[in-house]
Amino acid sequence: MEPMPSAIRGKILHTQTAVSPLLLKASYAYCRVVTRNHYENFPVASKLLPATMRPAVEAIYAFSRLADDFADEPEYQGCRLQKLDEWERYLDDSRMPTHPVFMALHDTIRAHLLPKSLFQDLITAFRMDVEKKRYANFDEVMNYCRYSANPVGRLVLHLFGHVKEIYVRQSDAICSALQLANFWQDVAIDLKKDRIYLPQEDLVRHGVSEDDLFKGELTDGIKRLLCFEVERTKALFNEGKPLGACIPGTLGFELRLTWLGGAAILKKIERAGYNVFRCRPILSKIDFAKLLWIAFSRRRYEQFVL
Repeated sequence: MEPMPSAIRGKILHTQTAVSPLLLKASYAYCRVVTRNHYENFPVASKLLPATMRPAVEAIYAFSRLADDFADEPEYQGCRLQKLDEWERYLDDSRMPTHPVFMALHDTIRAHLLPKSLFQDLITAFRMDVEKKRYANFDEVMNYCRYSANPVGRLVLHLFGHVKEIYVRQSDAICSALQLANFWQDVAIDLKKDRIYLPQEDLVRHGVSEDDLFKGELTDGIKRLLCFEVERTKALFNEGKPLGACIPGTLGFELRLTWLGGAAILKKIERAGYNVFRCRPILSKIDFAKLLWIAFSRRRYEQFVL
């Protein structure tokens, strides 16, 4: 987790009234630092978004990023749930926030009328990261996505005023697909944390044991298993694809680019022969440039076949 700047911390200790404009500006700046210091496959708070919206996106991202650190980073071993409980208390109490992320976040929630329940859903997902290491079936994995990924897409739709039911369904499909693509991309990384997101019933169906996975060698069974998971993830991506063509402006572009990024990861997994143990599939600068070119045109995006 990023350390709280001493200048902000000192002001917090002496603040007894509503957050001052100067302190609020510093809090948003802190969220911007958190956002830009973390690598992701997909664009976050892109400069292509309207400048007026970037601080809100960065506040949401900082909230999620730091909570994710509580669930994952080694320095929080032994106190992960306590830190998440603290994070939830900060979320519940908007009267006098005492952390820069929540100064910015509560301001964002008020300004854009965001449902606080979506942030609570994200905390639920981070608790699941701490407490749950195996998933019996695909329904359980999708339930995790319902808390870990879908709220992010719904928050973005709320920010930009696109909350039609069909848009929400398509957003959920994309966000769940992105989460699944990340799972299949990171099988080897998650194994080091003793996490297996591949459904246990699918392991059995394809004749794969946990020992096979932990050996880190591609077998015919693992290849069949990952092919099966990639195909069902493609179906989710295709279900959500129309959203990128329906939403206008820069948000539509961002949605198309994000969709294409997830689709490209699946293609990378396929082209690697599903050997996610040998090399983690990632997007190169050349890949990203190609996706930008496709995303700029709705027609090219609609013609892209996953």
